[in-house]
Amino acid sequence: MRRIDSTDDIADGLLELARMDTRLARAIERSGSVPLRRKPPGYAALAEIILSQMVSKASANALWRKLELAAGEISPAAILALSPEALRKAGLSRAKAETLIRVGEAVAAGELDLEHLCGLEGREAISTMTAIKGVGPWTAEVYLLFCAGHADVFPAGDVALQSAAADILGLDVRPQPRALYKLAEAWSPWRGVAARLLWAYYAEVMRRDATPVEAG
Repeated sequence: MRRIDSTDDIADGLLELARMDTRLARAIERSGSVPLRRKPPGYAALAEIILSQMVSKASANALWRKLELAAGEISPAAILALSPEALRKAGLSRAKAETLIRVGEAVAAGELDLEHLCGLEGREAISTMTAIKGVGPWTAEVYLLFCAGHADVFPAGDVALQSAAADILGLDVRPQPRALYKLAEAWSPWRGVAARLLWAYYAEVMRRDATPVEAG
């Protein structure tokens, strides 16, 4: 399974995408640098993505700071030690708090190995993660992109990817997730680089925050 581990991998993917689709070739010319954006796998990385569900970068960062202050560190043991009241005071919605707890319990019980999961094929890994209530496809796909380096994962539920795709492909409206998944099939096996390109395009050309944000 090909992984995106370096800027050379990004460059290889962009070269192939430009050959596949002239519209992406034009987007590459306009987008500037396409960052790698890799993070170490584990509970903290997944928790950060969960906090980012359906909120802006600023809101997610604020939640992270409050939660870290309350817990001391972002780990299964530290989060599970917090009371529901402490999680609420940290600014977490009931849904986010319950998801962090479920994931923490699964990790602590040995039922979910977030590092081993990075070595699984995409569909299997996504199926494993989304079996936990509160972890949807977007959350699983973003984790696999940035923590596992999967080369062919595309989180079509992301609002920035939808907006950038509409602009690049000349669509009249922002495509919904199912439609964008279908469009992105043409970019396989480099959909993970295509996602990074669209985020870079969104930030550079459309001048907006390019942090992954799940569409509501």
